[in-house]
Amino acid sequence: MTTAEAEVTRGSALAHNASFLLTRASVLAAQRDNRMLEPLGLKVRSYSVLSLAIEDVPPTQREIAEFLRLDPSQVVALVDELEGRGLVSRAPDPRDRRAKVVAATAQGRSVYDEARGRVVDVMSHLDPDDAATLQRVLEQLAFEE
Repeated sequence: MTTAEAEVTRGSALAHNASFLLTRASVLAAQRDNRMLEPLGLKVRSYSVLSLAIEDVPPTQREIAEFLRLDPSQVVALVDELEGRGLVSRAPDPRDRRAKVVAATAQGRSVYDEARGRVVDVMSHLDPDDAATLQRVLEQLAFEE
């Protein structure tokens, strides 16, 4: 894109639409993080599942799907891939034996620790007060139902 084209698109009404800007920022961050995670054989979605599986109380596949706003079949595929690599395991949920919890293995924890160092905080270049405000606003937007 030339500088003139960039100026035209940045001047468009769409470039001032908050929903578009959030989506664009998310896409750009995911593309960058996918590049950073590639040497570990991860992408943003599989990293997200692994990140949730690290928790002290492992989530169920359904909880992962709901939190990440993915179809349950997408989560099954992601967990299958991570399980095949020995990064997570499935076990019956002690709260509901019909459900399966997803927990990180020792190898998964190791890969997660390395991956966490590769994922860049998109707000790291912002003024700390601006970053805190943006974090608070994003949490409000992300968790409103």
